[in-house]
Amino acid sequence: MPRAPEDRPRGLDLAGWLMYATALVWIALLLPADAFQPGSANYVLAIGALGIWRYSLRAIHFVRGMLFLHREYPRLRREVEALGDAAAPSHVYLMITSFRIDAQTTAEVYRATISEGMRCGWPCTVVASIVEMSDERIVLELWRRLAPPAHMRLKIVRIPGTGKRDGLAQGFRAISRDMPDPDAVVAVIDGDTLLEPGVVSRTAPFFRLMPGVGGLTTNEFCKVEGSHVMSEWHKLRFAQRHLNMCSMALTRRVLTLTGRMSLFRVGIVTDPCFIDDVQNDALDHWRLGRFKFLTGDDKSSWFSLMRLGWDTWYVPDAAISTVEHPPHRSFIKASRQLMFRWYGNSLRQNGRALALGPSRLGWFTYYVLLDQRILMWTGLLGLALAIAASIKFGSIMFLVSFALWVGMTRLLMSWLLLLSGHPIGPAFPLLLYYNQIVGSIVKIHVSFRLDQQSWTRQKTRLATSGDGFQTRFNWWSSHLLMFAAISVFAAVVLSMVEL
Repeated sequence: MPRAPEDRPRGLDLAGWLMYATALVWIALLLPADAFQPGSANYVLAIGALGIWRYSLRAIHFVRGMLFLHREYPRLRREVEALGDAAAPSHVYLMITSFRIDAQTTAEVYRATISEGMRCGWPCTVVASIVEMSDERIVLELWRRLAPPAHMRLKIVRIPGTGKRDGLAQGFRAISRDMPDPDAVVAVIDGDTLLEPGVVSRTAPFFRLMPGVGGLTTNEFCKVEGSHVMSEWHKLRFAQRHLNMCSMALTRRVLTLTGRMSLFRVGIVTDPCFIDDVQNDALDHWRLGRFKFLTGDDKSSWFSLMRLGWDTWYVPDAAISTVEHPPHRSFIKASRQLMFRWYGNSLRQNGRALALGPSRLGWFTYYVLLDQRILMWTGLLGLALAIAASIKFGSIMFLVSFALWVGMTRLLMSWLLLLSGHPIGPAFPLLLYYNQIVGSIVKIHVSFRLDQQSWTRQKTRLATSGDGFQTRFNWWSSHLLMFAAISVFAAVVLSMVEL
């Protein structure tokens, strides 16, 4: 499996782990002698009995991921290699969408993409879906310098700066005008994604082996243009992503075809229904009315494939690298903005995905999607119970014992991520719990405001309706419903403390 380059200072890592272990021992020494005695209230709270079912799903994901990585995927890799040249696509389209990305990153992305097209050796067309003339100059100059062979072509598609969805649709239509062979494949690449060597040749042949797969995605590593904490936070996310992708790929139900880099059969991306799904995806909400999706094109493409009857898959030994530009210098503000976008995309597609039913999704996928609705509340339950119990019984030991439980479980979860092939650091346990608490709060906030969307890099927002009454109704109803839901949650917490 591909591994990220080891760029972290080992000495600082060791010191960090020692400090973390020392903190856990210190917290344990603060607890009274009866804290670890079965039957005591502190003990029951400390072992997190109320959260056992949450960890059971994590355990299932881990086991499924390991089965895929070490059993299912190696078998399929051997089968596709046995096919040899018979599994090769007739043509490869490498389509990049670029908008408001710095010139250095743009040059690196196109250099890596053109080089990968030359490396794979198959007939290839690089499709540059761009807005600005400066990007076109960069692409043309790189094409001249790299001098690709005759089996490669360059197609530049100039698009208006109206958003990524329009750029994708314009690129798909440009590909359809080529009347490509049905065995061709299309790689959809974001403007800040660097293709690692061999990623195309390691992914495209699987379409011939698995005729039911309509789209697949790859492993992902990152380079973060920001603070150390922000860098560790992104690396944690990609390590978790890898294990979850492996778990869902076991039954060919990967839940997102990331816009950073995914491959599709050419017949899908040239299908007018698919193009319309990506460009004009919208949601009819019982309270918020109808609104278009601004972000989340990867969720739209996934839902379109599910609706059309295709499977989705993951190739763990093919990788890309992304250049991450945090939207703010402050880690707290940047992470909240990114969570708002990511979780909003997931929640907007959750209800209609569940409507497809377990017969289409499979029971495990259906349960995972259902759990997304519950997880935002259960993620806060343990901390809320510890706070409520400490106030009721006038003892801070409930919070101390809960802190020990959190510290130990997140340490174990962090070390399990080593099996993903992604590097881990001593900040991971704390960042795991930060994601749980802050992520739950953001999910609750956005679940009542699904119509609020914004890009973090492009600084664009969805235009609000001109109907003043609808705007005011959406604002007030969102606040009132969220207040009601939080009130019910607080009542449940207080009733559990009274038991």
